[in-house]
Amino acid sequence: MISFLISIVVLVLGYFIYGSYIERKFGIDKERATPAIYKEDGVDFVSLSTGKIFLIQFLNIAGLGPIFGAIAGAMWGPVSFLWIVFGCIFAGSVHDYFSGMLSVRHDGESIPEIVGKYLGNGVKYFMRIFSVVLLILVGVVFVKGPATILNGLTGLNVSLLIVVIFVYYLLATLLPIDKLIGKIYPVFGISLLIMAVGLLYALLFQDYTIPELSVDTLKNLHSNPDENPIFPLLFITIACGAISGFHSTQSPLMARCMTNEAQGKKVFFGAMITEGIVALIWAAIAMSFFGGVKELSETMAQSGHDAAWVVNIICNTTLGKIGGILAVFGVVAAPITSGDTAFRSARLTIADSINFSQNTIGKRLLITIPIFGIAVLLTEVDFAIIWRYFGWSNQMLAAVVLWAIAVYLKKQHKAFWFVLLPSAFMTAVVVTYILVAPEGLGLDYMLSCGIGLFAAIALSVWFVLFKVEKESN
Repeated sequence: MISFLISIVVLVLGYFIYGSYIERKFGIDKERATPAIYKEDGVDFVSLSTGKIFLIQFLNIAGLGPIFGAIAGAMWGPVSFLWIVFGCIFAGSVHDYFSGMLSVRHDGESIPEIVGKYLGNGVKYFMRIFSVVLLILVGVVFVKGPATILNGLTGLNVSLLIVVIFVYYLLATLLPIDKLIGKIYPVFGISLLIMAVGLLYALLFQDYTIPELSVDTLKNLHSNPDENPIFPLLFITIACGAISGFHSTQSPLMARCMTNEAQGKKVFFGAMITEGIVALIWAAIAMSFFGGVKELSETMAQSGHDAAWVVNIICNTTLGKIGGILAVFGVVAAPITSGDTAFRSARLTIADSINFSQNTIGKRLLITIPIFGIAVLLTEVDFAIIWRYFGWSNQMLAAVVLWAIAVYLKKQHKAFWFVLLPSAFMTAVVVTYILVAPEGLGLDYMLSCGIGLFAAIALSVWFVLFKVEKESN
């Protein structure tokens, strides 16, 4: 319990202390006009209040990742707390803040266009394709995930639920952001808040024992540690609660709605820290609910006992029938409110890349219909396969965005070490995973780690030695 509480306190302090440091390093200008003001179009560039922007950003990024990912990550034991806390503060929050604020500074552009400005046209073209593919994968994941949970809760047919969710996603993708998303997100936010607070109350006041971080537990407690090493698998499994490239595709949505750069810390850094707390709660309850880390692994190994089943059983048991329904609704709301904006981001990314105006419903439909056609076909693919490929591609995107941020800071002749370190680390994680994973090359573990470490060091040395011209503001 002590380790868990300390972790929450550190995350909160991270927002106030490190968040203020990052804000100073970026150098906000409270008098500078934002895209929401000078590009207002009533569809995507719409001025919203700080509270609404924060809530939309939080729900955009808090999909199944900090819930399903944290449950799966809990099988490694309390070491997962460390990754959530330090990953969230020093990697995820920095990644989210800069990806959002750079969009503010670059006319609300999507992340591929921003990355292209700092890593070159070749990377820009790659990112345009890669990010759209990732966003469609996210949308598919966030259709099948909540449909499965709702099936367990209501007994309704999964296919029917998928159709209903897709219809909502279509409307959320096409309508002005303040007409649907801006109105229903507060309701979803209350549900998610009830879930988080309810589970936290259960952890604190019901008979649960959260494993402590100690010399004995600071190791790989996975039931099959040889096939599931902490590095790099834990850092791929727990993404959204620590760092997620998907977030960089969402931040520009809110960058188009901000009226002052001072909102950035609350919206981008604050939403990431909040998501980290959600991930901590789910990791802790997953470890303690079944009696320990070993028992969690044994339960998950049984047929039909996936993360969605864990969510259902934990919520209904800890919070009672009414509380369980509200809590599961919060868990369903989280992925749905990421899926809708994933498809919306895909539309905007494509539109930005071909400079295609989105001011009419007809123009928006021309891009939206093909996206949804592909997504519907992908729902026939096994969820586990979609989730695996989403996992590594998501973290690969995070690494690329971090390197773009580092180049930006260097061009500004500003300190960049606080971005260089997570950039190098995530590079090592992604390269190692691609080399060692069954869906990758399946190479020897030590060889893969060595190549991953070499790639991270080589890129870091090249970055430090590389000369850049100062970028004008």
